[in-house]
Order: sequence, then C-alpha cells, then structure tokens
Amino acid sequence: MTDARVVLMTAPDRAVAEALAEAVMRARLAACVSLVPGLESVYWWKGGIERAQEVLLLMKTTAERVEPLIARVAELHPYEVPELLALPVDAGLPAYLEWVRAECLPAGDE
Repeated sequence: MTDARVVLMTAPDRAVAEALAEAVMRARLAACVSLVPGLESVYWWKGGIERAQEVLLLMKTTAERVEPLIARVAELHPYEVPELLALPVDAGLPAYLEWVRAECLPAGDE
C-alpha cells in the first residue's frame, strides 16, 4: 500500500470540470487531474432513475490531501451531492508515486 490516492469525481460539463481541476491544482491538492469527457451516468436520484452526460475527473493525490481536496471541491461543485470517492493505490511506479507526493506538498513545504 502507498500513500497515493485516486479521487473520482464527475462534473456536468467540460467548463465546470476545467474550473474544478484548476481550483484543485492551484491549491496543490492534487499532482494531476485527468479529464475524461463522454461519460454517461445512470443513477438513482430522488426516487427515480436519471441519465446524464458528464465529465469524469481522475485526481491523483496523497492520503494527507484527500480530506482538504474533498472539502474544497464540495464548496465549489454545482451538484447538490457530488460524486467524490477516494481510492487507495496499492502499487505504482516508484518515480511516479514520488512525483505525486512532491507535487501535493502544501505551499511553503517545498
């Protein structure tokens, strides 16, 4: 097990996804945010089945930064209940994992 985490989040469109990614990056809450357009979600919402075209964001961060990342995104996200799931990373290329750690350092800790 590593201290790296992948946080999954969906956004309603590309503009919102880009704005959320920019906010996360500027706050050094993730080393990288990958945007995956063309996602179709089917989900239960308020008693009915809904469908939506969305953009998936894959945010690479550390365990230490997950809580502030989720808090920041929850403040900015337009959804009433945004999808925010942090997944552990069991293994990875050591150089990549070190890069994620280095890039997620809070300002002043470099």
